Amino acid sequence: MDPDTLKTALHAQALAEGFAAMGVTRPDSIPQASARLQAFVQKGRHGQMAWMAERMHWRGDPAALWPGARSVIMLAETYTPAHDPLALLGERARGLVSAYAQGRDYHDLVKKRLKRLGRWLIGQAGGEIKVFVDTAPVMEKPLAQAAGLGWQGKHTNLLSRDLGNWFFLGALFTTLELPPDKAEEEHCGSCTACLDICPTRAFPAPFQLDARRCISYLTIEHKGPVPPELRALMGNRIYGCDDCLAICPWNKFARTAHEVRYAPGAGQQANGLPAPDLAELAALDDAGFRARFAGSPIKRIGRDRFVRNVLYAIGNSGMPALRPAAQALVNDPDPVVAEAATWALSRLQ
Repeated sequence: MDPDTLKTALHAQALAEGFAAMGVTRPDSIPQASARLQAFVQKGRHGQMAWMAERMHWRGDPAALWPGARSVIMLAETYTPAHDPLALLGERARGLVSAYAQGRDYHDLVKKRLKRLGRWLIGQAGGEIKVFVDTAPVMEKPLAQAAGLGWQGKHTNLLSRDLGNWFFLGALFTTLELPPDKAEEEHCGSCTACLDICPTRAFPAPFQLDARRCISYLTIEHKGPVPPELRALMGNRIYGCDDCLAICPWNKFARTAHEVRYAPGAGQQANGLPAPDLAELAALDDAGFRARFAGSPIKRIGRDRFVRNVLYAIGNSGMPALRPAAQALVNDPDPVVAEAATWALSRLQ
């Protein structure tokens, strides 16, 4: 099979597997990525994500990650929420969970789909493959733009004229030579909706992010207490933040999610997502947390960090009825949780 015919057949197989879009690029197609990453880290905007600095060589140069690779196949998988995340910000007694984390862990689902597609490719044309889904030093967004899937918007997330911005990315590296696609250009124009809506002003400039002020980073990656001046801006967001994604006008082209397991509560023993009850969540011990969020990406941050986030939301609720939930945790064995409980109580007086 010649490379063009193989690529056409691969695209058809990718869609049959459930992916929404596919593009191909070369491992050396993002030469600017390394310098941008270095500048990001040098300014300290990666916060506590030390792994970004430790693996900069691989992350900035896909060819260094696997010298044998000749093509990078980028895949998009939609997870478009059925509800408007912004409409849930007013649910003061409930915690808001980012749309991508309301069902089963996408790492597992996308990787399995990638592996099936990779096995099909090997069966058709031989060669070797490696698959990556957000857990290796791969800069998926610049590679996806180089592969024509979309562009990095002013909020630094990938946007597509066909998909909006509600989609996951997966990468399939291969030793096979496939015709590359044309890189996508930026189409944000004069729009600044994503920058204007950010509650913590995490964007120093268009196309730049300071993770240290990003609510997604603060609720998921940041260990220890969140700076007090940022806690009050987090509202009821307890895991991630979708504001800059949800406000994007390109979402008028977003497609319905193909995978039903991304739906709220899928794979979890208790429903209530995307806005579960704060008092109920505050009462979770470690075993209860692990049981409730089995199969969910939320599980990876652990009970203590999650309950810390819940207590910040309780403190921001303005609801005295939630004081008992915070009072019960002022002597929690985890000092960060105990401090968050004390802070919440002070806010509710």
